[in-house]
Amino acid sequence: MSGFTHLDDDGNAVMVDVSEKAETERTATAKGSVLMAPETMAMIQDGGVKKGDVLSVAQLAGIMGAKRTPDLIPLCHPLNLSSVKVNLSCDSSRHAVDITATCKLTGQTGVEMEALMAVSVAALTVYDMCKAVDRGMKLVDIRLVHKSGGKSGVFKAE
Repeated sequence: MSGFTHLDDDGNAVMVDVSEKAETERTATAKGSVLMAPETMAMIQDGGVKKGDVLSVAQLAGIMGAKRTPDLIPLCHPLNLSSVKVNLSCDSSRHAVDITATCKLTGQTGVEMEALMAVSVAALTVYDMCKAVDRGMKLVDIRLVHKSGGKSGVFKAE
């Protein structure tokens, strides 16, 4: 056995069988940032981006991304999410849009991938909406920062 849950004993990709797992409340929070030029940050804050309100559109895109996770990540289970919250904020001192997403459900498998997908899609949306003025933006530090529920209990990033 490889230790990877998505590989069988022969090394073939498999969807994990969760049918014997207990249903528990599960939450996951992910974070990430989009770094940009100071001028780009000012345009976002002043509402000067031609495509519209960057933070609102990216927030909706992040929620949609969480809901579509099993369509894009091959071995993820389709989940009945009970809550998806995506928050974006501007940090002018770092010229960054900071993104936090928290997903929640009561079920047999966790929501880490959904939280990570929400942050990733929101960050990509910020990039897409601002790329006409700043192709040098960087999507950075996308990571899981907290998860709870299930057999493995609580994870909290340091």
